[in-house]
Amino acid sequence: MKIQHIEVWPVTCKLAEPYTIAYKTYDSAKIVFTRIETNTGINGFGCCSPDPDVTGETAEQVNQLLVNDITAELIGLPADRLAVPLTKINRYRVSSPGAVAAIDMALFDIWGKICHQPVFRLLGGFREEIATSITIGILPEEETLTKAREFVRHGFQVLKLKGGLDVADDIARVCRTREVVGRDIAIRFDANQGYSVAASIEFARGVKNEDIEFIEQPTPQDDFQALAAVISQSDVPIMADESLKSTQDMMRLAAANAADLINIKLMKSGGISGAMGINAIAAAAGIPVMIGCMDEPALGIAAGLHFALASPNVRYADLDGHFDLLADPTRGSVICENGMLRPTGEPGFGVVWK
Repeated sequence: MKIQHIEVWPVTCKLAEPYTIAYKTYDSAKIVFTRIETNTGINGFGCCSPDPDVTGETAEQVNQLLVNDITAELIGLPADRLAVPLTKINRYRVSSPGAVAAIDMALFDIWGKICHQPVFRLLGGFREEIATSITIGILPEEETLTKAREFVRHGFQVLKLKGGLDVADDIARVCRTREVVGRDIAIRFDANQGYSVAASIEFARGVKNEDIEFIEQPTPQDDFQALAAVISQSDVPIMADESLKSTQDMMRLAAANAADLINIKLMKSGGISGAMGINAIAAAAGIPVMIGCMDEPALGIAAGLHFALASPNVRYADLDGHFDLLADPTRGSVICENGMLRPTGEPGFGVVWK
């Protein structure tokens, strides 16, 4: 089975409602889709949602790299031996992880279709569904509470609050949210690098009685010692997100005791193959994993979901990036009921095109 053609096309999708994090407001997502065609008629689909602040790429750069370089290198290679094409483009993984993720995803989709199995079963099949958090961006307190009530009313059991701009305000919003939703709803908090070490510790102490699952990336991504310093003085677990892009980062985080938990995103790691390497190191170090996402179409969410379902070291999922994406051509590629995500059950990633 050979790769005979690769199609690449960009799509811009508006968000139903813009949201704000510590360093940016998002109102749309630029997505690059890929389709790998084989000489047997089995095709695989992939995508990426690059972000200069997270993956170091723009959609335009990804599109250009895929069309002008990566496609030419892959034509004629075996599609049923994943390591061959992925090794060929591995040198792009650090500088262009989103571009590699799009190809990686399409190849895993083909693999599942060859085997007539959903990808998560081929990767281990540890579970069949997982709860996802749903995100509340930085909003005034009353708007935060309104969103929290709405999401709980729709069946979500896990809320993730964004913050990082004002410690006192963040503490108040978390405490009020806990008061409103009760103790049965899980709450997570993401500062998106907005805090100093002192501010992170102040926040952790301010919410220590609110039963917060974890605080995500409170300090700047390149300062591993800052994360370690917060961990040493926080009763709330600390998760590394933007600090983690590669297996090398994972080894450094583990060696520095700079992460109680980690957030793997396929767009950062270069797809499932990169995520597998990171997760293996994390598991060996005793560090549990959350599978996160960007603002992605349901196809990208499906790939993250299949990886999350496969591994026992994946404890959490934050796979809500498709909910507000308007005109998503792959909507329906994952199923969500009462905050629980599960795949369609079809071979590969079970992508549904509309």
